[in-house]
Amino acid sequence: MSQITKDYKDTINNRLKQDPAFAAALFDEAVSLFLNGEPSTARIILRELVKATVGFEKLAIETERPTKSLHRMLSAGGNPTMNNLTSIINVLRQNLNLNIKVHTFPAISNLS
Repeated sequence: MSQITKDYKDTINNRLKQDPAFAAALFDEAVSLFLNGEPSTARIILRELVKATVGFEKLAIETERPTKSLHRMLSAGGNPTMNNLTSIINVLRQNLNLNIKVHTFPAISNLS
């Protein structure tokens, strides 16, 4: 029996490789999630970005960290230091040819 559906990770991986705008949007989402207190989801997105773009071997060379450690850091339960996370984000940013610009704005309260 043939498989009718594809694994969503394969679909995302292929799109990340072929669509720079999609990769930029996912990178933006990961950074936003991290800054807004959702590090687990941010790490998972960063992991998929690394796999589809830079690759863990190249990331290891550029961050001077072991590949296994990077895999652990970017797992759902990972706990990278700020220095490691900054290095990972910087390598992705450079490889995706992106800059980061952060905007803050007042939160809207739903307690009215």
